[in-house]
Formats: sequence, C-alpha cells, structure tokens
Amino acid sequence: MSELHHECGVAAIYHLPSEEPSPLCPDQGPSEVSRLLPRMLQDIQNRGQLAAGMTTFSPDRSNLLETMKDIGTVAEVFRLSHRGKSEALMREYAGLAAIGHVRYATCGKDDRNYAQPFERQHIHKHKWFSFCFNGQLANYAKLRAKLMDEGEYHLARDTDTEIIMHELGRELSRGQPGRDIADIFATVAQQFDGAYSLALMNARGELLLARDPLGMKPLCYAHEGPLFAAASESVALLNLGFDPENIHSLPPGHLIVVSPQGVRIQPFLKSERTAHCFFEWVYFANVASTLDSRSVYLSRTKLGEELARLEREENVVPLDQDTIVVPVPDTSKAAADAMAYVLGVPSREGLIRNRYSGRTFIEGGRARKAKAASKYTPLREVLEGKRVFLVEDSIVRSTTMKVLLDRIRVLGGAKEIHVRVACPPIIAPCFYGIDMSTIDELFAPKFMGSTILTLEAQDRMATTLGCDSLRYLPVSAISRAIGLSEGSLCQACITGDYPTEHGQRLYNLALKNSGKQSCESLSGKIHRTYENLVAGTEIG
Repeated sequence: MSELHHECGVAAIYHLPSEEPSPLCPDQGPSEVSRLLPRMLQDIQNRGQLAAGMTTFSPDRSNLLETMKDIGTVAEVFRLSHRGKSEALMREYAGLAAIGHVRYATCGKDDRNYAQPFERQHIHKHKWFSFCFNGQLANYAKLRAKLMDEGEYHLARDTDTEIIMHELGRELSRGQPGRDIADIFATVAQQFDGAYSLALMNARGELLLARDPLGMKPLCYAHEGPLFAAASESVALLNLGFDPENIHSLPPGHLIVVSPQGVRIQPFLKSERTAHCFFEWVYFANVASTLDSRSVYLSRTKLGEELARLEREENVVPLDQDTIVVPVPDTSKAAADAMAYVLGVPSREGLIRNRYSGRTFIEGGRARKAKAASKYTPLREVLEGKRVFLVEDSIVRSTTMKVLLDRIRVLGGAKEIHVRVACPPIIAPCFYGIDMSTIDELFAPKFMGSTILTLEAQDRMATTLGCDSLRYLPVSAISRAIGLSEGSLCQACITGDYPTEHGQRLYNLALKNSGKQSCESLSGKIHRTYENLVAGTEIG
C-alpha cells in the first residue's frame, strides 16, 4: 500500500534525577540520554520518512532547549552512517531529556520549515517550549480563522501544528508563571476536534505527553528506574530494553507530566467513547508493536484467516498444486501467510521490494507510476504458470496495484491473478492524519453506489485493474481481527461515519465537491478538502 502514508510519529525520553545511571543506558550518563532518541525514531520511521528532528533539554547550557531538524530520513538527518559527524551532533545536542519526531506531510508543504519539533523561544522559561505532534485537527480551518480574526496575528505555515503552538503560547501568557503545565494544555485542548498524540518540553525541564480523548492516535510509555520513555509505538520502547510488562498504552484523554519531581499521569478530557484508528493494526504500525493491548502481528494474521474463510465460502478459485499466495511486501506478509496456511496452499515471496528505490508518496501521478514500477521486482521462478492470490493491505488510489498486476503477469508469467484485500474498500477520506482527503482520489467509490459492497462492484473493479478477480474483506471482519468492538474503532474511511463533528462536516464537503475537481492539479498537488475550507473555497 505504498500510496497511503501516515504523517508523523513522536518519541520522548527523560532521565530523572538519580545517583545511578539507568541500566538501560549504562554507557551514557544522565546528561546524555538524548543519544537514545535517534534510535527510537528509527524504530518508528515507518510513520514518516520526509523529515526528522529532535529538541533536547540541558540545564547546563545557555540554550536550555536546542532543536535540530531537517528534511530526510532519521539516518540522513542525524548522520548515522558517518560515525564522526553523528558523534559530533550527539555531543552538541546532549541533554537529560529529549523529544523527537518523524514526519510525512498531510498538511503543509514538503520543506524544512514544516519539520518538527516546533520551538517557541521566550525569555521566561515556562513560556519557552518545543513540541511535536502526530495527527490532524479536523477543525483546523475554524481554529485558524478564529485566531486570525481575534488580533493582529500572522501565521507563517499552513499547518495545524503552528495553530497548536500559538494557542499554547497564548494560554501560557495568561495567569501566573507557576501555573501547572497540565492545566494549560487541558484548557487549550478543549478547542480541538481531531486526532493527536503529542510531546511538549519546556525550558524548566518539564515534559508533557498527551493522547486525544478518542484515542485515535497511539502513544505508549514505559518507566523503569530513573529512565522514562514514550513513543507512538511500543516497538521503540521494547528495543531500548524496557521490560514488555512495563510498556503501556496511554489511556485516551490522558496526559503524562515528567519533571525532576517525578512522573504523574492524569486525565485532561473525557469522552463517551473511543475511536482507535483501525489502520494502525491493518497497515501503519510496525508489525512488532502492541497498541492498546492488541498485537499488530496477531491482528494481521487474523485478517488473513478472515480472507481464507471468505475464500472457502465462495469456493470459486481452485486450490491445487498451481495455486500460491503472494504478499505485497512488506506489511501484507502476516495476512498472506495466515491465509495460505488455512487454505493449505504455499505462501511465496513472488515480489521482492527494492528498499532503496525512493519515496513514491511525494511524487505526482506519472512519477508515482514510474517509482512503483521500480519498487517491486517479480520473481518469474516463483510466479510463472501459477494461479496467484495476491494479498494487499488496501487499495487506495490503485496506481501501484495496476503497475504490480501488469508486472506480475508480463514479467512474472503468472497465468491467473486473484487480488485479495485484507481490508474493506476505502470509500471516504481521512481528516485525522492519513494522506487521503478527497473522494475523487480514491479508487473504490467510483464503483460503489453506496457503502454496500457487492460482487458485481468487485468484478468491475477487477476488470479495471486487470486481474482475474478481486475480493475485499467486509467491515465486520476488522473488529473481529483486532479484538475490539466496532464502536471503539474509527472506521470512517470504510463506513463514512466519522467520530467527531468536524470530521463529519468535512466529509459532507468532500461529498459535495466530488467530481467537481481533479484530485491533482497541474503542479501535481492534491486538492485537500480542509485546504478548500482554509482558502474559503467550498467548491460547489
């Protein structure tokens, strides 16, 4: 699913006062625990490859907060392939606490100015802070308009991250300097409609982490001895050496404050329900992660079992010695293996992914097709003369799938290709931090007159794609595979039912605009629904 991308991941680490260094970082003293941050970011690199950065805190330097960030992968930004340069950076930015970020843009431009963390310097230490953000505010346009109407303000970027930074800054200017950082964030967060997990650190050495009240975006934390760490995914904490029993998901609507005085967790906003993004388990999260007590790997294997069950029920494609299951690398492998096991046919790696082919998601239409063609190499030795079940996470815009099918048939020599998608059709945009914001850019809605998935619609999709058959999972399969009720998941992109007021409002606008604008302009930029609101151009 190389056409669909999450926009961010966050991480944080803090060495609390202690006479002894943490056994998890015996080679670094407390003042250099920031060295672990790039390693954490690499473990969540799957969540964004466009930019990376970190802010460190040290009471022993004049610049209490220091921020470095740039365009590129974690290895590129932190010069990890050059020992001398990387070591110089780690010494320069050494600190006893740090927050970090990996980014892919769903809002704003693809340049260094949008890389995070964002730092707001101030002469007062409690007003000097840096923060990073994973998610998206569905009411961004409303917040932006409100801010601009209330005074002589100027926004340098078109992103909700800057809105949050200014709202935090305004709230910090009210009241006394000793005001609790948790109260400040709780007050500001009452305005937010959307999904987020964020990390904030101020020049007093206070670290705040928060997760939205619906729990849409994941956030995990661990605390052992003097070392505290948090990240968007548990795998970053597990690889640091934390005991799995000490790694927890932060409950929705809760925040954590870490300071020299210790660690405290408290609620800041209540919600009547949760709305965990189901795509975390289907695609986005690292397969080694566990989110909200649900294993990503086991969830994907159960999706594969659901595919196998549907195949048994339909009983159309022969399951003989010529039939194999092939995953689209890499995140489809668990589902493909499970499907093959249940059906009693081999699972084979008939597609080899070129991990150094570049990032296709920042390219326009023609370039994306060219990149997709070079990204996967079909193995003729595996595919030739075979009846192939091609297992994919999802089909969003269909560009990559069309290229893959052509290459599997022509270069691979497959005699039949039956696409099986471990997810229901994507029929609606996401306004909570996934890179799809208009209906016109999606593949499935063109074939479905409603949210009901029919065999006829899937057959027409198969003809358009160029495969022998195509089958999706039903919506009900998702909650069964993850092990959470449908009411506790955000499934807006597969149902059209959004968990927040402004999310539903944006969907109504997207429906209104559907068919009235191309999904890509001449410059190759997506016309995102919320950008129409910001510009005041509700098309139609």
